[in-house]
Amino acid sequence: MKIDRRVIRNYRSAPNEFSQELFADLPARYNVLAQILSFGQDLRWRSAMVERVVGVEPQLMLDLACGPCTVTKKLSTVMSGHIVSLDLSEAMLDQGRRVVERSSLRSRVSLVRARAEQLPFADATFDALTFTYLLRYVEDPAATLREVARVVKPGGAISSLEFSVPPRPGWRVAWWLYTRILLPVGGFLTGGRAWWDAGRFLGPSISRHYRLYSLEWTRDAWRRAGIDHVEVRRMSLGGGVIISGYRRL
Repeated sequence: MKIDRRVIRNYRSAPNEFSQELFADLPARYNVLAQILSFGQDLRWRSAMVERVVGVEPQLMLDLACGPCTVTKKLSTVMSGHIVSLDLSEAMLDQGRRVVERSSLRSRVSLVRARAEQLPFADATFDALTFTYLLRYVEDPAATLREVARVVKPGGAISSLEFSVPPRPGWRVAWWLYTRILLPVGGFLTGGRAWWDAGRFLGPSISRHYRLYSLEWTRDAWRRAGIDHVEVRRMSLGGGVIISGYRRL
């Protein structure tokens, strides 16, 4: 997929469709390249996100925007219950299915294809929920957070991982140079054209998202969605951010 002005317009007007196209050629090497291109921080971030939900000892868990089931696999090692792994991308779910089968998790994991904005579950279904790199790919983050909260039981834990922009000027400049130059080049060298396109898109999309929806706005949106005890934890000098809380009683 060529990233040009037309494609960026599609991202702004139809983020669901854009995300499916963007990720169509990425799943097979997604986890390996995510680690390489994040300097090994991606798995650390995901583990920190998972730590925020296991304390409620969930028996039914929703892993939203599961991708190739990296978080699903991690969750399976720290909880004994069932995990529903949901994503919009069929290509990502296909790769996730292979991960689940190789890990002998078929009896503990259900894979579902659906939109985060319209979850196919009843109110208060899940004991806990995680979502990863989601909010940049939905049209209305506030409405999506309300939908996330809707399917979690009162008192249930919710935790998320998103990319972020470092708050300190020096690190922010370094982050800008990395995401605009080194990331696309590194993606091309290790993953070909698909990862070049994804790398070119990533930095500008993160910057644009936080111009529209600051961390302060996002934290308040969690609260307005009915989530209490909201905590924001910056990771790796601000390159990643964990937001977590509990569904209001």
